[in-house]
Amino acid sequence: MVGTDISVVELRAAYARRITAAGLERRGIERALHDGVQQDLIAIAVRLQLARRLTTSDLPAALTLLDEMGSDVRDALDRVRTLADGIYPSLLEARGLPDALRSAASAAGVRAHIDADGVGRHPPEFEAAAFFCCRSVLEDLVAQGGTHATIRIRTDPQALRLELAADGVEPGLIRARDHVNVLGGEVAIVPRPGREACVLVTLPL
Repeated sequence: MVGTDISVVELRAAYARRITAAGLERRGIERALHDGVQQDLIAIAVRLQLARRLTTSDLPAALTLLDEMGSDVRDALDRVRTLADGIYPSLLEARGLPDALRSAASAAGVRAHIDADGVGRHPPEFEAAAFFCCRSVLEDLVAQGGTHATIRIRTDPQALRLELAADGVEPGLIRARDHVNVLGGEVAIVPRPGREACVLVTLPL
């Protein structure tokens, strides 16, 4: 009975964390849309009206303004791509977990070695859970001053398994656990005194 009570408490706490995290992520997306993409589009619309007026009075200036707007449009597209990747990375969908993790590590400023020989594709929800879990660990690693990591990905009929080893730091796991608990997965730290902390992620298939 005691074990059952603890499990219920833990599940409720995990659920509450997921709800809180989802709300924060949603508000972050809303801010990014309002303060970033929306403002980009408003600025482009204003400059487009100005360019239209200039075509009748100063064509060279209008053409220069249109060239500048081309750069503005590319910047806006980059913002949209960055926002979309935060929701579900296009690289993860197109090329799978190893390439997506390489990109995430590079973006975080971590020099990572990815060992994923023989790893194929898995259902999107499992790849997404593994990706966002590892990205959370990498972000925690950077916050603690870490710069190097090794990520090993293995798969078998029972589970998708990841091992993330980082020198000199022990990353927090609250966000990482929330990404995989919903799929029945587990995240654990295996300390290695004097060398590194190793985060083990297991997602049952």
